Amino acid sequence: MSRPAPAKRPPSPSTAAARSAAEGAWAAKMERLRGRARPQNRLRICDDDRLRQQFEEARETAARALLLADASPGDERGTQHAAEATVALEEARAALDDASDFLTFLALPRPVLEELISQHPPTEEQAGEGSVFNPDTFPAALIAAASFDGMNQAEAAELLNSWSAPDANMLWEAAWSVQQETRVELGKD
Repeated sequence: MSRPAPAKRPPSPSTAAARSAAEGAWAAKMERLRGRARPQNRLRICDDDRLRQQFEEARETAARALLLADASPGDERGTQHAAEATVALEEARAALDDASDFLTFLALPRPVLEELISQHPPTEEQAGEGSVFNPDTFPAALIAAASFDGMNQAEAAELLNSWSAPDANMLWEAAWSVQQETRVELGKD
C-alpha cells in the first residue's frame, strides 16, 4: 500500500520575503553587469617635441615635490612648492592636450572580436609561425572596428603604412591591448 505524499507546506512569509529580496538583489546586480562600459584606450598624437618634453619635466617635478611635501607635512614651503608644481603640471597638460590629436579605441564584445579574427585567417606559413590571424590584414580591420572616432579600414591601413614603424606599432597596440584588458579579479580578498 502506498502512502500519500506529504502535503507541501507553503513557504513561510519570511522565506518568501528572503527569496524575493535575493531575486531583487540579483536582478539589480545583473542590470549593473549588463550596463558596464566597455574598456577603452586613448592614443595621443602630438608632433610638438618641446611640449611633450615640458609635460614630462612638469610631471617629474610635481611627483618629486609631492613626495617631499608628504614626507614633511609641517613644511609650509614644501607644501607651497608642491601646490605650484601641481598647477604647472596641469598647465603643461592643457598645452599638450591642445596640441594633440587623440584616437579612442573600445574593447569589442567577444563574439565580434572572434568573428573579426575568423575573417582574417593566417596563411599556412603564418599559422606555422603561431599566428591566429593574418598580420597583414587583421590590424587595419581591428583598428577600424575598435575605433570610437569612426576610422574606417582603408584609413587605418593608410596610417599603418605611412607612419613610422614605432608610431604604427603604437596605433596597433592601442587597438589590440584594449581587447586584452580585464577589469575583473578571480580569487579571495
